[in-house]
Amino acid sequence: MTEGMSLKPELGRYGVWTGGSPTPEQAAEIEQLGYGAIWVGMSPAAELSFVEPLLAATTTLQVATGIVNVWSAPAPQVAESFHRIEAAHPGRFLLGVGVGHREATAEYSSPYQALVDYLDTLDAAGVPTSRRVLAALGPVLRLAAERSAGAHLPDHSRAHRHRARTGRAVGVPGPRTQGGALHRCRRRPRDRPRGGRLLSAAVELRQQLAQAGLHRSRRTCPGSDRLIDAVVAHGSADDVAARLGEHLDAGADQVTIQVLGGWKALLPTLTELAGPLGLTPPD
Repeated sequence: MTEGMSLKPELGRYGVWTGGSPTPEQAAEIEQLGYGAIWVGMSPAAELSFVEPLLAATTTLQVATGIVNVWSAPAPQVAESFHRIEAAHPGRFLLGVGVGHREATAEYSSPYQALVDYLDTLDAAGVPTSRRVLAALGPVLRLAAERSAGAHLPDHSRAHRHRARTGRAVGVPGPRTQGGALHRCRRRPRDRPRGGRLLSAAVELRQQLAQAGLHRSRRTCPGSDRLIDAVVAHGSADDVAARLGEHLDAGADQVTIQVLGGWKALLPTLTELAGPLGLTPPD
């Protein structure tokens, strides 16, 4: 570990997952609402150039990648970026790493070994295990426990939650992602996720939905009510907050909230949820 480098960041109980980088102004508002972290959900270039502007606009907010893709972002360059960010904003960046989905990556081959090799390179470059997490499914859960601060878990399966909570696989249960839809939209709350891209065709996600007991006919678009209820927290702000809190009770360190409805819905939804979630502005 680099001398003086901070240990695992304090992420807070609730964070925000975005399908791309928010603006610095949005990051500042998210921080003032009391959310502890922003997880930028894309496969960014190894330079991670979006991170510093977000950290410069805030004072306590953590920024994490969800995820850096091992196939498209070379580990040596990612390690250089980590140390650059750490030097400018000590203790406020968490490196999320993963192999992504088979369907989206032509180079996808031997993903477990590819991830092991990637972590070996990060180790050699001095990126501490306490400052990285792994997007973890199946056998990668054990790897996350042994070689990172924890697992960045999707939440599509009761069986997956049970394994993460009770098994040896995850020493420090990591964040889980949960969609959120509030009743203020004119359509029924279950209709909004049906109209979006939440229902993924990725093999890994289909397998998790099967483990949750959802029949094949209910795992395809537009999705049954049971499917939507399994993967999306919807209803009033109080309903959504109660659903999110269940994941903390199940052992998650942090629950990351994916707001449905695009960038325009992001801040209004997070503002409406902040009170029911018990969030307060940072000191």
